[in-house]
Amino acid sequence: MRNRFIIIIAVAGFLAGFGAPAALAQTGSVKGVCKDQQGNIIAGATVEWTSTETGRKYNLKTNNKGEYFSLGISPGKYNVRLLKDNAEIWHINNVNVSLDELDLDFDLKKEQVSSAAKQGMSAEQAKAVQEQATKAQKENMTIKALNEKLAASTQASQAGDYEQAITILTEATQMDPSRDLLWFKLGDAYRQSAIKQADPAEKQKRYESAAEDYQKAIQIKGGDQSAAGTPGQAAPAGQGTPPNASAQQLAAYYNNLAEVYAKSGKVDDAVKSYTQAAQINPAGAAQYEFNVGAVLTNAGKVDDAIVAFDKVIAADPTKADAYYWKGVNMIGKATLKGDKMVAPDGTADAFNKYLELAPTGTYAEPAKQMLASIGATVETQFGKKKAPAKKQ
Repeated sequence: MRNRFIIIIAVAGFLAGFGAPAALAQTGSVKGVCKDQQGNIIAGATVEWTSTETGRKYNLKTNNKGEYFSLGISPGKYNVRLLKDNAEIWHINNVNVSLDELDLDFDLKKEQVSSAAKQGMSAEQAKAVQEQATKAQKENMTIKALNEKLAASTQASQAGDYEQAITILTEATQMDPSRDLLWFKLGDAYRQSAIKQADPAEKQKRYESAAEDYQKAIQIKGGDQSAAGTPGQAAPAGQGTPPNASAQQLAAYYNNLAEVYAKSGKVDDAVKSYTQAAQINPAGAAQYEFNVGAVLTNAGKVDDAIVAFDKVIAADPTKADAYYWKGVNMIGKATLKGDKMVAPDGTADAFNKYLELAPTGTYAEPAKQMLASIGATVETQFGKKKAPAKKQ
């Protein structure tokens, strides 16, 4: 008898070692049907359940009947959103989930009627408000995605990976082709990548792609310029766009387009685009006209280049380099009389003015050499009135 008692105690101890089975987690279930403002089912939407207590999310997809269903949702309070293409089209807050099955339908037609009644609006007015809100949210989502692509493309360009920048920006223009800044940045990527090309044909092809993208940016941006004439056209002289940020940006588009034309050997197009930039943004006219002078100088169009640099000097009399390059073009018109080089009147004045404004500038030594080549002297006090000689 004593041995039997011992065995019973041992068996009891053995069972106790396993312990009681853990309790199963207590969860609820949710389901529903989603319909739009016309009463049509919404397939392929997401019903997002977010716990107000833990922040945990359950993303449930609607099937081709507009139905969604899920088991295993923890009880508690939830904010529920109906999303289509990542944009919210309706939401319901503080929905209580218990251990029982919960039916939560989204019927936007009924919701609009109910919402309109509460706000004193007609169903049509409520629908218009909701559509506007949905449109604004989708726009914000698009802008966020495009800004991310702009940031990624900028990072790639700064690292010298223009191919990656082109890929990213091409995707961005496909997402929304109505953004002028995207086309401008894509044009920049093609322009910068062209410089790296060893094959002349490929280089030219990329310059042409850049020009097309800049033109698209100009056409889109030009449509926003009330005083800039027709889209893509500069305003008539004297009727330029007011000097604001938008005008400066449009002028920058023309400037970069002009640079591409210049590198492609299209001198007349380059001059025209720089001139348009100057008309649109008069505050930057000196630099744009200077660029015109540089293009004409490189093209060997001496007389036109001198005129361009005179315009720069008129716009900004302190721009030293304009005087130097005016002098270079003028000395290009010099003639030989015997063994003496005779330059047009004003050549020495141009170089001396440069030396007055930039005595230690980049072109200081070349300017002195130019003066020596035409037998002129360096006047360190150029432009200043000399004191009259004292009478003896």
